[in-house]
Amino acid sequence: MRKASVSGSAALTVCVWLCPAFLLLCPQCHLVMKLNASQRCLFIQSTPDCSQQDSFINYLNVAFCSFPASLLPLAIFLYVSGILSEKSAFCPNLSAISATLQLTHNVAGVTFLALGNGAPDVFSAVAAFSHPHTAGLAIGALFGAGIFVTTVVAGSVALVKPFTVASRPFLRDVIFYMAAVFWTFVILFKRQITLGESLGYISLYVLYVVTVIVSACVYNRQKRFINGPLQNSSSRVPGTPPPPESVCVCVFTESEYQPLLPYTESTAQIFFRSLNPVDIRKWRRKSWLWRTFKVIKIPVEVLLLLTVPVVDPDKEDRNWKRPLNCLQLLTGPLVCVLTFNSGKYGLYYIQDEFPVWALTLIVGFFLGLIVFCSSTDDQPPRYHFLFALLGFLVSAMWINTAASEVVSLLRTLGVVSRLSNTVLGLTLLAWGNSIGDCFSDITIARQGYPRMAISACFGGIIFNMVFGVGLGCLLQMFSHNNVVKLEPEGLLEWVLAGALGCSLVLSFVLVPLQRFHLGRAYGVFLLLYYAIFLLLALLTEFGKIHLDS
Repeated sequence: MRKASVSGSAALTVCVWLCPAFLLLCPQCHLVMKLNASQRCLFIQSTPDCSQQDSFINYLNVAFCSFPASLLPLAIFLYVSGILSEKSAFCPNLSAISATLQLTHNVAGVTFLALGNGAPDVFSAVAAFSHPHTAGLAIGALFGAGIFVTTVVAGSVALVKPFTVASRPFLRDVIFYMAAVFWTFVILFKRQITLGESLGYISLYVLYVVTVIVSACVYNRQKRFINGPLQNSSSRVPGTPPPPESVCVCVFTESEYQPLLPYTESTAQIFFRSLNPVDIRKWRRKSWLWRTFKVIKIPVEVLLLLTVPVVDPDKEDRNWKRPLNCLQLLTGPLVCVLTFNSGKYGLYYIQDEFPVWALTLIVGFFLGLIVFCSSTDDQPPRYHFLFALLGFLVSAMWINTAASEVVSLLRTLGVVSRLSNTVLGLTLLAWGNSIGDCFSDITIARQGYPRMAISACFGGIIFNMVFGVGLGCLLQMFSHNNVVKLEPEGLLEWVLAGALGCSLVLSFVLVPLQRFHLGRAYGVFLLLYYAIFLLLALLTEFGKIHLDS
């Protein structure tokens, strides 16, 4: 038989034209860039590895079959929309649920408020774990966010406000986070995670919550014993932060200006005023850059106002807007049905005759009519707290949808730019999910509460790591099998895991050696550590650092 030399492009072309069964043995999706431009669209449409069933838009098909040159503006818009509008309605509803359940500050801080802060990270990880080829995005994002928060954010807090950290909470958080990272390190080595290991992640966080509660009880008992029974329970030990109500940094303030004369708005006026996302007084004080950014966000904010009920316990009327809340009883469940599992169940027909979305619309209409007839404009009804549960559910579905789209979009950018999922996760996805917390923690430190800021740094990433991996793999097991396989991502994955582990070990050793005082020198050290890590990660990604076979 005569041997023939076939180029890579020709070989992939032959693979594209073969039967679908053989396509399972064909090259992976990232090899599309080795084809000629005229052959890429057919390869994307014919290769199972290039399918994006978990998102509403097939970005790979758009990039290679429609307008590849215009992909970047679309990417920027969706990425910015996803990372900036996700938590706006999430945190107040979680605060309202915590208040309704009468949870203590410690329990609320490590459960509902931790979920409010970590929602983008957790939902992004869940979306990434839904497909084996994007699991590297989840690992990269969780590890990358962990390094970013423990170095850049913690270092910035130390630079802004040098302080002495609370020793026992700091050591507790670092130890639990090291345990979660080591567990993930073992899973990466095994290249699979079982049902017991996924449940172990959840159990680890339950143990962390119990430890926080017990520690708080022991501390309060010691404080009462030292200060005496006559000490006012509302006073604090000097230097300690106030109760962590602002861990979930979402600020909603009442208007400073009240009308001098009694004035009653009509139902229509209340409706249109509640749909306005722009504060005129704030608009006048802000710069042109903020105004431009606000205009870009207005469509997304109006959509969230129309679909997500927000119960804010910090407001006098708890944000009760009767006409809008009644409309949200119709639009909120409709969003849940149409976004769950990429809308597959919403488009399902009952006995092939009546669509599920129409049934949801009818039920929502009657619920809204009942609420409108049984309530008034000026006072929230007794069952208003139920709107917090609906708002929590609708917000979760919006965040999950945004996370799925961002993950699919980042995978497309990885294929186009020939970057691995891990490097995209530790940079774009990790930065997008963590930059808001960075500014929030720095602001808290400037206000004189650096301990609260550093607690938010470590407490939040424990929740993100444990629930991101545990819940993401657990949901994947329910829909497929009892074992989740992880594809190897090369040396970069181990550089990422090693850098995060080394960062935690250094914090565990150096902070006690400094008598738990975080000064500006230590802040500079953490920032330099992140810069060196990022340099090593990029050099590894581009092949400058590699292991010889």
